[in-house]
Amino acid sequence: MKPDLDTLNAEIQHYVDEKGFVLFHSYSRLSDTTEVLHWDTSRYPDYRMFLDVAARTGARMIVYHHRDFTADYLEDALARLEEADLPREEKRDLDQRVRALRVYEGFTCALEISFDFENRIYMFDLRTDWYDELLDILEEIEESFAGAESSEEGPLGGYFSRN
Repeated sequence: MKPDLDTLNAEIQHYVDEKGFVLFHSYSRLSDTTEVLHWDTSRYPDYRMFLDVAARTGARMIVYHHRDFTADYLEDALARLEEADLPREEKRDLDQRVRALRVYEGFTCALEISFDFENRIYMFDLRTDWYDELLDILEEIEESFAGAESSEEGPLGGYFSRN
């Protein structure tokens, strides 16, 4: 089971300050163009080990991002679901799964700690199980759009040559 990220959020910020790092609050760096190396949080879930590595490499600044789960995430998912090309039963199931996640509004759903070393980003990131659930639902919805696009007829009206 993954830890309570709200509590961990406060702990990490305190620990970073206690160890003398400069804390830089940032947006997520997951889409950064620099190569990102991810810490194995499943086998080594203690953020202190990660920050000790940062200290040993000489890092002084820690880049920090945390994401709070808001109603906007759910509303966006429901809007995408409405547009999806899915059978009614499947839409209903996904709708219920999304709506069940409302109980988590206001909680921290993801956090990232990172530092730069030799032109790479080293990252420790955690997400809650329920946020992963929403991401899985969104992936299912997006797959319905991809399926609809690939089944559309091409410029030759659906006919093609195997030559």
